[in-house]
Amino acid sequence: MSKKVAVILSGSGVYDGAEIQESVITLLRLDQRGAQVQCFAPNIAQLHVINHLTGEEMPESRNVLVESARIARGNVKDIRDADVEEFDALIVPGGFGAAKNLSNFAIEGAGCSVQPEVLALAEAFAEAGKPVGLICISPALAAKIYGPGVTCTIGNDADTAAAMSKMGATHEECAVTEIVEDKARKLVTTPAYMLAQTISEAASGINKLVDRVLELTHENDA
Repeated sequence: MSKKVAVILSGSGVYDGAEIQESVITLLRLDQRGAQVQCFAPNIAQLHVINHLTGEEMPESRNVLVESARIARGNVKDIRDADVEEFDALIVPGGFGAAKNLSNFAIEGAGCSVQPEVLALAEAFAEAGKPVGLICISPALAAKIYGPGVTCTIGNDADTAAAMSKMGATHEECAVTEIVEDKARKLVTTPAYMLAQTISEAASGINKLVDRVLELTHENDA
């Protein structure tokens, strides 16, 4: 039986949405491993829109779900329609959208909150004991999902790690090619573009994360 994996996207583009390369690598690896995938995104306005050529903010508004459809080739659903019982695992790629749209970590740091529908779905996976993969900056949300004591990584960025520790997470430094696993919680994390200098470096850790998340879905197989 192929496993079903939910993927949460946060827009389209590293500076104001989901990191496109991380998202595509994740979706590619899941497909290569024979998993069935459904993308989801919150149907909300982005925090802001960034010109990815200049890095400057643009005077317009975009919708996270609509923008996520660019990456998913239209096959993305409102996160309100996601049912944890239909899936074996959850993966959240990075990009500033995770810290701006799925949460307000980019602005509030350790005092952040997670978008309610995103938090509800992630908590449902945690409570069901189903594996979760968080990539790049997304592990910054781990303490909000799992509570104090959760072990995860964003690589070795001291300021981000300090904010995560203040929120109650246990941060482990990690190379871009590796993963960190909280075995008790079935949470797998990898730094990706928090450290990666090339798409191949990002892929090395993401592929390991996807492979491990899928391995964990088989633990309860008969």
